[in-house]
Amino acid sequence: MTTNEEQEMELEALRSIYEGDECFKEISPVSFQFRIGDLEDSKAFILDVSWPDTYPETAPQMSAVTATKQLILSKLEEQVVANLGTAMMYTLFEWAKENQESLMENHKPIVQAVTVASSNEATVTTPAKKKEKKEQLTKAQKRRMVSRTDNKGELPRGWNWVDVIKLSKTGGKDDD
Repeated sequence: MTTNEEQEMELEALRSIYEGDECFKEISPVSFQFRIGDLEDSKAFILDVSWPDTYPETAPQMSAVTATKQLILSKLEEQVVANLGTAMMYTLFEWAKENQESLMENHKPIVQAVTVASSNEATVTTPAKKKEKKEQLTKAQKRRMVSRTDNKGELPRGWNWVDVIKLSKTGGKDDD
């Protein structure tokens, strides 16, 4: 199998594994970002990974967006050496998720930023709140939804109509 075929297979696997996952972002077919940890977590970090032309025979290029990135990158390099020659992106992402606490143990979070206004008053700003996470549907739920709706995604005409025959059997107003 050629290097390009291996990259294409791994890219397809990554897309199917991380479909709908907010943590995974494909920048290009050979460049990815993966957020380790929740948005509110002060120990969360972003891992940037790019594949060279000869990947997986050579190590991917990695960088981390955090203050303790040297520790993280050195630990990830150990994992890269152990997995060299195989498709390793899923393994690296999952290993980083599992070892997030040990990777970020020396991290000093920035809780609040203080800015000084021109009138010598200090204002405190807090980090932005996390957006509401959309509920992800499973494939089975998506299939059921498609089978119930038409090509425009609308329910068929009369889906909520009441059966007139059943109403006449239950009785209505007295016709005296």
